[in-house]
Amino acid sequence: MMDDRSKLLLKTLVERYIADGQPVGSRTLSKTSGLELSPATIRNVMADLEELGLIASPHTSAGRIPTARGYRVFVDTMLTARPNGSGFEESSIAPLQPDQPKRVIASAANLLSNLSHFVGVVTAPRKVGVFRHIEFLRLGERRVLLILVAPDGDVQNRVLFTAQDYSPSQLLEASNYLNAHYAGLTIDEVRERLQGEVDRLRVEIATLMQAAVQAGSEAASDEAAQVVVSGERNLLEVSDFGNDLGSLRKMFDLFEQKTQLMRLLDGSSRAEGVRIYIGGESGVVPIEDLSVVSAPYEVDGQVVGTLGVIGPTRMAYDRMIQIVDITARMVGQALSQK
Repeated sequence: MMDDRSKLLLKTLVERYIADGQPVGSRTLSKTSGLELSPATIRNVMADLEELGLIASPHTSAGRIPTARGYRVFVDTMLTARPNGSGFEESSIAPLQPDQPKRVIASAANLLSNLSHFVGVVTAPRKVGVFRHIEFLRLGERRVLLILVAPDGDVQNRVLFTAQDYSPSQLLEASNYLNAHYAGLTIDEVRERLQGEVDRLRVEIATLMQAAVQAGSEAASDEAAQVVVSGERNLLEVSDFGNDLGSLRKMFDLFEQKTQLMRLLDGSSRAEGVRIYIGGESGVVPIEDLSVVSAPYEVDGQVVGTLGVIGPTRMAYDRMIQIVDITARMVGQALSQK
């Protein structure tokens, strides 16, 4: 438990450290906290905060810096995200243009990175495998290009290697049959109906339909697993990491593999509003010097994906909350416009 004086000094220390990046000493706190306390009294309070594990003393300085636990107390109990209070103007951002989902999420990742000057991450929208149009094109002997067009205009291409060769007229007949009888159904619904109809369908059509169902399932799975990352190199400019090659290597491995990012963002998609992970507390991103500010985005009232900013624990959390919250709404709006 902390009294009001301790809370104010911790808040002041965190804000000064976020702004300046330098350990904060008792004299600085005495001048900026607004409390009429002597440096000696402030040193005593700082010793208590250090004993609570909220601040720490670097070896090279007499000042103190926040710990991950100190940031957590600050974010949970002392942070107020004021509209435009962090110098961030929503009206200055050009809206994301309605487009294919892949392009929207790529634009959103770039936007997050550019606004935060850190790393922007966005998961692709999760969606049921539904096709609006399907087409088979002959590429060569026993090679067929499958084109799946989703209701939102997204296009997936797959090369099928078939057991027999198909003529262009056979492929056109199969395409027309599928579009006439199965368009608008989910891949699972197509698979279920196909099981009851395969015996009475012509062999070549049934075979192509089964291949299309399998490819459609794989395409939906690939789309759901996609994470777009932008701005990794921004971390090279962060003074907190500049001389720590070990931390930088861990970070770039994280962005390259993306599996851990997917687990983290999947967890965030089940939360309402903006969520903040500080240091290694998520258990998914095991890097003590990184924080993640994330939020789900919705299309037609349904959560379909997650986005966020990854940066140093010494970040302006009020600004990041605004950036993430606004971008989530912009992505939802862009994807909702058919």
